[in-house]
Amino acid sequence: MRPEVLSAMDEVYRNAWGNASSVHAAGRQARALVERARERVAELLRVEPFRIVFTSGGTEANNLALFGAVGAAPGRRHVVVSAIEHHSVLDTARALERGGYRVTTVPADGEGRIGVEAFARALCGDTAVCALMLANNEVGTIQPVRAAAEAAADTGVPLLVDAVAAAGKIPVVVPDLGADLLTLSAHKLGGPQGVGALYVGPGCELAPMLHGGGQERRWRPGTENVAAIVGFGLAAELAGRELDAAAARLRSLSRSLVSAILDADCGAVPTGPADPEARVPGLCSFVFPGLDGEALLVALDLQGVYAGAGAACTSGSLLPSHVLTAMGLPPAACRAALRLSLGRDSQEEDIALAASAVARAVRRQAALARS
Repeated sequence: MRPEVLSAMDEVYRNAWGNASSVHAAGRQARALVERARERVAELLRVEPFRIVFTSGGTEANNLALFGAVGAAPGRRHVVVSAIEHHSVLDTARALERGGYRVTTVPADGEGRIGVEAFARALCGDTAVCALMLANNEVGTIQPVRAAAEAAADTGVPLLVDAVAAAGKIPVVVPDLGADLLTLSAHKLGGPQGVGALYVGPGCELAPMLHGGGQERRWRPGTENVAAIVGFGLAAELAGRELDAAAARLRSLSRSLVSAILDADCGAVPTGPADPEARVPGLCSFVFPGLDGEALLVALDLQGVYAGAGAACTSGSLLPSHVLTAMGLPPAACRAALRLSLGRDSQEEDIALAASAVARAVRRQAALARS
């Protein structure tokens, strides 16, 4: 979390304790803070503030978008998702499937990119909602969202864009993307964990998942987490202000990290797009065929390198990454997948340290496998 965000949240906890739904002075103070944060998030997306609905994070926002869209279209029983979506989209689609909906999963190519033609062919008059993320959270591939949005609009289907992995790293301008629904999570922007947002576009109707209050246009009832929302708003403003410089710096660091790991000649196979411009800055991913992924992560942790095997929410799973298998990698090759993320605090001197740690860990695991 950015220090400016922590400071702003501390101020709220100390001095703005009111319930934002109350009409007394403390409540009005809290309401003003929430609405200012809403304006800041809306400015990042270039949308009207009243279209932003605060949630507990990207997972809830994706669930609300999908369940809400199908609930508002009872005559439609079909959902389209891409094969490389976050589990908060894929698992929600599976839940709908168990409830009697048809689900079409659009495949990815070897770089993790979805074909627009295949996406468009999957849409039909019975489709209630479709989903295509802006940037993949495991391999970083930037998806052809604008073209998918045009295809969805031609069919009259609302498009959900999960922009959690993209916001703050590449532009997320809703009018340019054509998204009908779009989700964010504050912690990807230097904000606090446990708060996110759903953009709801013109003409979109949602059935609420929760009931009990009138907050967030009744789509997400419950007392607002004012401090977290304030932190989210400030993080969004700072991320938008620094976007171009931050992206250029992270692209440079990413290129250096990939080159350093490949130069170490430790059997690393990069995954995702070869073109750095085709992937979100700051995310590098590899597989190490023949090794054990969990042991590799532990070995890196002991050297002070905090890595992931894929999506952070599934890193404890023994199953291969659904993204890598969707890209055509055999499950055995995915057993040792490694995701390295760079951020605001990453420096050039971190690159050599991380690359040497990866090389040491891989060689140690390979030696143990041979013995």
